Amino acid sequence: MKNDNAPLEIHVHGDVPIKPGTDIKAIQEALKPLWHYAGARTLSEGSPSLYEEEPGIRFDLNTLRLQLCWTVRGDDDFRMVMEDLCMNLNELSAAGTQIEVTFYDTEFDDEDEASGADSRDDFVMLFVGPDPAAIMQAQRDLLIHDVVNMMERHFDGSELSGVVAEIDKLFSQRFDNLVSSLELGKPPRGSGGNSSGHGGGGRRPRHLH
Repeated sequence: MKNDNAPLEIHVHGDVPIKPGTDIKAIQEALKPLWHYAGARTLSEGSPSLYEEEPGIRFDLNTLRLQLCWTVRGDDDFRMVMEDLCMNLNELSAAGTQIEVTFYDTEFDDEDEASGADSRDDFVMLFVGPDPAAIMQAQRDLLIHDVVNMMERHFDGSELSGVVAEIDKLFSQRFDNLVSSLELGKPPRGSGGNSSGHGGGGRRPRHLH
């Protein structure tokens, strides 16, 4: 397993729908970036979380759901693991969904916070899906959920249809731009819809579920 003195605790959280016909061998190979990073030799060895109260990495063959609630000790090199993980899960996912990754700075203490020092805490929202349209749909659904929840503190839900329509326009334009760029044989502009959100907003709770 990773060194107990590693500067970060990294929590991966998500619920990924998997394509029918996918077997456990394919799941093990797709998740190799995670369990290999943890120093394990197999998925079953690497699936337990650093914290016993977390379910770790589980694949339910009956519901075809990959459930991630898993913490590992590590460093910033885990960001490369996230890229490999997303590429692998894109191949197996049945629909677009998000995966949350939280970096918690284990070396940052109350004295550092009181002195105004910056921690290495970070939070990244990743998106996976079988194709760009599915990924954008997941992004759109999450954004609308967040925006509506925030605005319903001040407005009735029935008043927010115009806001939802404007968000849909933005994503429609992004998808059109993506299709155009792919037709021209050029990489799409921007992040490609695979990740968003870094830092900010103070320290996140160690386990936010």
